[in-house]
Amino acid sequence: MIKADNLGKKFDDFVAVHDLSLNVGEGELLALLGPNGAGKTTTVRMLSSILKPTTGRAWVNGYDVVMEPAAVRRSIGMLTEQPGLYLRMTGMEYLEFYGRLYSLKDKQIHERGMALFERFNMADASHRRLGQYSKGMRQKVGLIRTMLHDPAVLLLDEPTSAMDPHSAKLVRDAIREMRADKRSFILCTHNLAEAEALADRIAIIKRGSIVAEGSSQELKTQLLGQPQVEIRVDQRLNGEVKELADLVAVEWVGENGLRYRTDTPEKDNPILVRRLGELGLGIISVQEVTQSLEDVYLRVVADEKESKFNEVAQ
Repeated sequence: MIKADNLGKKFDDFVAVHDLSLNVGEGELLALLGPNGAGKTTTVRMLSSILKPTTGRAWVNGYDVVMEPAAVRRSIGMLTEQPGLYLRMTGMEYLEFYGRLYSLKDKQIHERGMALFERFNMADASHRRLGQYSKGMRQKVGLIRTMLHDPAVLLLDEPTSAMDPHSAKLVRDAIREMRADKRSFILCTHNLAEAEALADRIAIIKRGSIVAEGSSQELKTQLLGQPQVEIRVDQRLNGEVKELADLVAVEWVGENGLRYRTDTPEKDNPILVRRLGELGLGIISVQEVTQSLEDVYLRVVADEKESKFNEVAQ
């Protein structure tokens, strides 16, 4: 549904996106993460036929973003962080304006619009001026407009920004429902918990290129290594760790616990438990130490800052 091959965009001497390739299948959601200025918005604008790529090619719903821009725009629903509302219009007038641009009949606009207003608990706001909406309500009506023409592909930039937790959950639930209809998504967000909850795959952009891609678990393994295993015992450790050196490389020792990594936990964990028992230590728990997507993201950002520091130093 979304495909980019060696996509690039250059503004004068500044390279915003470089040799970027990605694929998003039918019913799949790809979360696009990266620091500010990494190239996320430029990428989305090229995929939506707003910006013409300098290099490479891209297709959305089977249409070339350069050769068939009108067909691409009919296929997508796009929500930017600032949805650009006309504040003197009522909510329904705003949908009428956009719906007519997509050649929808007024009856369709009203039926779909009211169904979407109800879905987001805003039915009583459809005839109020947008200038009277809260910031979260404005973001929701921007999403309603994005969904109005029933697009096959949705490009969402911070769709839940400024929303209260209940409203954000409504949006996430709506995204899940739309995925069941085989729609495809690219989601740009700084809400890492949201990305982890919604995305099939996550791509991290750094300096205009995708530097890591995969499921949340694959990225954690790729960038953080195997998760640590923590064993807690019923007595204070006092030199017993030396007895384990031939089994695993222990990375952390507390008063009554230790942590290590292993590629074969099914083999090493039972051996360590038996060895600790032989040393007179009772096992309280054996558990994997949680690795978060935030840890992955911070590793990428740290590498970015280190790279920039090295450039300045040179």
